[in-house]
Amino acid sequence: MSEWVRVYQAANSLEAHAIKGALEVSGIKVQLKGEALAGALGELPANAIEVTLHVRPKDITQSQLILTRYQQEPRPDWYCSHCGEHNAGSFELCWQCGQDAKVLQSEES
Repeated sequence: MSEWVRVYQAANSLEAHAIKGALEVSGIKVQLKGEALAGALGELPANAIEVTLHVRPKDITQSQLILTRYQQEPRPDWYCSHCGEHNAGSFELCWQCGQDAKVLQSEES
């Protein structure tokens, strides 16, 4: 069995890094593959450039739980009250400063 297993194909590098962060916060080591091909955009078809996330076999089940939650929970976009950055609703952490969205929501209540 391979040391790393593909668990997700991201729409773009930003989504890949957001999901990578969510997995790493849960203690899962992640490798991104295909990110370096983004520099070839224009020479390669856009659908040929995919960023995939890979985890170790022992982390597949936990990764799939996190990814399922990410894909199923439609949430509104939000602005980080710490740095003001716009974040997609699927982001649990601000992509700019790492502030937890849940902390921000509890402060607003």
